[in-house]
Amino acid sequence: MHLRALPAVIPPRLQVALGLFGVVIVVGTGGYLLLTDMSFVDALYQTVTTLSTVGFRELATFDTKAKLFTVVLILFGVGTVLYTLSLVMEQVLEGDLRSRFYARRMTMQIAELSGHYILCGFGRVGQEIARELKERGVDFVVIEQTAEQYERARAFGYLVINGDASDERVLNQSNLRTARCLLAASDSDAGNTYITLTAKSMNPGCHVVARCGLPHNEEKLRLSGADRVLSLYSLGGRRMVLAALQPLAADFMDTLASGRHGDLVLAEFEVNPDNALAGRKVGEILVGCASATLLGIRHATGQLEVGPKNDVLLNEGDIIMVMAEERDIAALNARGSSR
Repeated sequence: MHLRALPAVIPPRLQVALGLFGVVIVVGTGGYLLLTDMSFVDALYQTVTTLSTVGFRELATFDTKAKLFTVVLILFGVGTVLYTLSLVMEQVLEGDLRSRFYARRMTMQIAELSGHYILCGFGRVGQEIARELKERGVDFVVIEQTAEQYERARAFGYLVINGDASDERVLNQSNLRTARCLLAASDSDAGNTYITLTAKSMNPGCHVVARCGLPHNEEKLRLSGADRVLSLYSLGGRRMVLAALQPLAADFMDTLASGRHGDLVLAEFEVNPDNALAGRKVGEILVGCASATLLGIRHATGQLEVGPKNDVLLNEGDIIMVMAEERDIAALNARGSSR
C-alpha cells in the first residue's frame, strides 16, 4: 500500500528564518568571545539580551570595536528575531484556523451522509478496509482514537473522527442513525464488543460486522449484537489451505471478493416490499441481461443456496447475488432494490 506524503511540519519560509536566527546567535556569541574577555555563557547571555532589547547592562567593558559590533548586531539581529517571531505566530494561528475549518467542513460532510458505512479502527486491517471501500466508491466515515492513525486517515483524505467509537457522542457525530453498516475493526475484541453494543443500542437496524482476534470471543460478539463476526486467523487459515489444495478455486474466490473483474461487477439485490420481485421466478428477472450470472440466493430463513435453478421462486427477504456488466446491473436495479 502506498501512503500519501504528509505535509511538512515546518514550512520553508520558517525554516529559513529559524536558520538565520541561529546564525545570528552564533555570530553574536562568537563576536563577544573574540572582542571581549567574556566566558561562553556570558557571551551567549549578552547576545540574547541584546537581541531581545531588554536593556540589561554589559557584562564587560566595551571598547570601540565591541560597541560597533553591538550596533551591527542590533540592526541586523533584532530584525531577524522579529521576522522569525512573526512567522512563528503566523504558523500557529494559521494552523489553528486550518484545523478549525477542516473540522467544520468534515462535520458538515458527515451530517449529509445517509446509507453510509462507519469504520471503527484505522490500524492495518482498517486501512485495508478503507482502501477497498474507496475503490468501490462507497461513502464511509473512519473513527480512530489514536492521534497518529487519525492523522494518517486525514492524509488519505478520508472523512475521519478522532474519538472512542464506543462513545455514543462519537457515534452520533458519525451519523450512525442513518448508516447502513458499521465495521468494528479495532485491534481489541473487548473494544469491538463495546462498539457493537453501543451501536446496536443506538440503531438496531444497522448491520454490524465485527472483527474477532480470539476464537473464544466470537460468541460474545454475536451476543452483543454483531450480525457478522469474522476471525482473521480462521479466514487466513482456510484461505491458505484453499490456495494449497485448489489454487484455481482460490483465484476465483479472490475475483469474487474484489467485487469487479474486467467489465463484470458483483452485486446483491434484496426482495422487499418496495419492488415486485416477491413471487417471481429467478429466471424472469434475468431476462434481457445477457451478461448476468446468478451465483446464489440467501433466503430469508438464512439458508444459502448456491447456483439456484431459474424456476426458484423468490420470497420477501431473499437476497440475490449476481455478477454482470454495469449496464445489466443498472437494468436489474430497475427491477429490484440494490443493496
